Amino acid sequence: MAEYNHYEIEEKWQTIWAEGKVFESKEDSSKEKYYCLEMLPYPSGNLHMGHVRNYSIGDVFARFHKMKGRNVLHPIGWDAFGLPAENAAIKNKTHPAKWIKQNIARMRDQLKILGICYDWSREISTCDSEYYKWTQWLFIKMWEKGLIFRKNANVNWCPSCQTVLANEQVLNGMCWRCDSHTERRDLEQWFMKIKDYAFELLEGHKQLGSWPGQVLSMQKNWIGKSFGVEVDFILQGTDKKLRVFTTRPDTLFGVTFMVVAPEHEIINEMKLQITNYDKVAEYVLASGRKSSIERFSSKEKDGVKLEGIKALNPATGKEIPVFTADYVLTGYGTGAIMAVPAHDQRDWEFAKKYNIPVIEVIKGSSSVFVEQHAYESEGVLINSGQFDGTKSTEACDILAQWVEKQGLGNKTISFKLKDWLISRQRYWGTPIPMVHCEKCGIVAVPEKDLPVLLPEDVEFSGGGKSPLKSSKTFVNVKCPKCGADAKRETDTMDTFVDSSWYYVRYCDAHNDNEIFDSSKLNYWMPVNQYIGGIEHACMHLIYSRFWYKVMRDLGLVKHDEPFINLLTQGMVTLGGSAMSKSKGNIVSPDELIKKYGADTTRLFILFVAPPQKQLDWSYEGLDGCWRFINRIWRLYDIINTKSDVVASERDKADILRIAHKTIKKITRVIEEEFQLNTAISSIMELVNALYTYRYHSSDNGTSLEVYKTVILLMVPFTPHLCEEIWERLGYKKYVSTYAWPVFDESIIHEDSIELPVQINGKLKGRIMASVDAGEEVVKNIIETDNKIVAQLKGKRIIKFIYVKNKIVTLVVK
Repeated sequence: MAEYNHYEIEEKWQTIWAEGKVFESKEDSSKEKYYCLEMLPYPSGNLHMGHVRNYSIGDVFARFHKMKGRNVLHPIGWDAFGLPAENAAIKNKTHPAKWIKQNIARMRDQLKILGICYDWSREISTCDSEYYKWTQWLFIKMWEKGLIFRKNANVNWCPSCQTVLANEQVLNGMCWRCDSHTERRDLEQWFMKIKDYAFELLEGHKQLGSWPGQVLSMQKNWIGKSFGVEVDFILQGTDKKLRVFTTRPDTLFGVTFMVVAPEHEIINEMKLQITNYDKVAEYVLASGRKSSIERFSSKEKDGVKLEGIKALNPATGKEIPVFTADYVLTGYGTGAIMAVPAHDQRDWEFAKKYNIPVIEVIKGSSSVFVEQHAYESEGVLINSGQFDGTKSTEACDILAQWVEKQGLGNKTISFKLKDWLISRQRYWGTPIPMVHCEKCGIVAVPEKDLPVLLPEDVEFSGGGKSPLKSSKTFVNVKCPKCGADAKRETDTMDTFVDSSWYYVRYCDAHNDNEIFDSSKLNYWMPVNQYIGGIEHACMHLIYSRFWYKVMRDLGLVKHDEPFINLLTQGMVTLGGSAMSKSKGNIVSPDELIKKYGADTTRLFILFVAPPQKQLDWSYEGLDGCWRFINRIWRLYDIINTKSDVVASERDKADILRIAHKTIKKITRVIEEEFQLNTAISSIMELVNALYTYRYHSSDNGTSLEVYKTVILLMVPFTPHLCEEIWERLGYKKYVSTYAWPVFDESIIHEDSIELPVQINGKLKGRIMASVDAGEEVVKNIIETDNKIVAQLKGKRIIKFIYVKNKIVTLVVK
């Protein structure tokens, strides 16, 4: 057979697969379905090796399950809205659609060259109006259900991207997209009531037992469920109250001051009563320039006392001062806290700085002086009126009941998760389908008028105002309700909205009449295997679960969770950072494919590390994978070459046993353990064994049987190579649609085993023994083995050690 020419072979089979529509999927109730999906990619313009890893992992699963006889859906699309396209439009004075479509075309070609078995007939792009029509439709349905609202809010603002960010999109005080420092601003914004689903998002984890524990833990911490009490503190001489949430009602008698966030509405409401309002306003302004992370993590806790107002401790009736401090955030709890300096070190430091009394209300078993530091352990209540002597571990519930009975507050569950801010002041996103009418208020666009299209007559300035405001043809509209002059909403939706429901659209990708056909969706959903990075744990993976539950409550889907299994592949890094076009540290697969081919590139990225582990990029090992592919290629000629050496029955049994063990192991590894590098390593061992067997045997039948097994096992990893060899073996059917090999347990089982025999640490021979043989039986075999007996002549056995089915060791004198 000629030398392996990856150019010709890979191009040949990619054309055949496309023309034969080999990987297009149709609903078939007679078959078990398998929905495999990698997270929706952003079309940045070029694939890098991080992408190759992600899509190659998904391709292994899709091809494997197809060969297992399942009806596989493996679609692809594009998360095409977003800031990079708009920024490129501003920079290059072009339209974002042109830039993004060029990128999609480029990446589509790269994916096809890799041989990924996508059903391209279901390709979608979130920036296409046929897709975002249904994003808008779902938005309106959520509005009608009361799950969307608009309000003035203190929000995260990225001065570089010139738009607001959701809490989840601010990482350590930095914009998730561009790493710029964020700041706080007051703006009128649109929100989705994801908090209404907080409890269910946590409870749903019980159905996600096969998800990585780290992802579930990250979501649990982000949602942040706490049991506690909401308590009202009356502001002295007014009818106003400050409500706080606390998990420590047992310390209520020790509250000596209160702190409100700089954004708390009480500051503006009471500005006439606050005698040092100018100083307070200056502090509030300075706090707005800090990120939430900077405010919360600052070691120096400072604030400003709200002179002129006092609160009343509801337990003692005593007046206590009220401060504003930027370590209290409006995004958590109620934006106000009760401070107990005797039993919270942060409060203690603040109290000492501002000369506030420290009242001890929990006494520990050892001598602790709260004048020196806070006591934060368990004990018994003191200075707590009728509750003195109560164990602090019991007092929380007792005080919570007392608060409710006295009408001072109520027991509740609090969540750290806040409603999702989804409006953005940019052009390249899904238009929010709402109209502002002076007479009717906010009115939804009628369904018959969807989609609300992005206009072409816009100015891209990057100045912080939505470019949609510059389009008179877009902004000016008639009210759908009364017909009066009105204005369209000019904010667009967060791109995470578009990617929160795309997986259901794949089930009926090009339906113009409805969001999807329910019968098709109910056949394919939920996704059997979802693949993507762990960095999406607290954004996309929470948003998608929320949207799916909303769609269930709208009667559109019937399941609770969209993704059954989740694999979070490790990042491919270069120079210590994840590969990213924006960081300029990418390795393109183009040169690798040109030199080695797509199959070698795929094999290498899957072989060098387990899928879940981070991979620091290195070219070391590429040549080895290329040589391995060529070894498989050359075996075709070797097996078809006559040999005069006759194989023993023992040799035949051994090579078949290795083959069936490999089938069993790889089936388990792909289906259950996901250790694809281990699977490849096992195939390499089988190929080595086949080479050894073939060089010592003329048994073409057994050699060919094992060779076919190698080809079938390699299909998910190197599909082009396998298709070509399969065809040359005389098969007409695509190997990609051939049945996965089945192992025979009776062939795997070994009745006897070869044992090495060591004498004084040196290998002196081998014996055959039953796998069930005990020590006495092995001794008898050794005593009758002429070669071993000759080695023992004139010597006395001091020790006899038998490691069952492994080795025999003799120590002699």
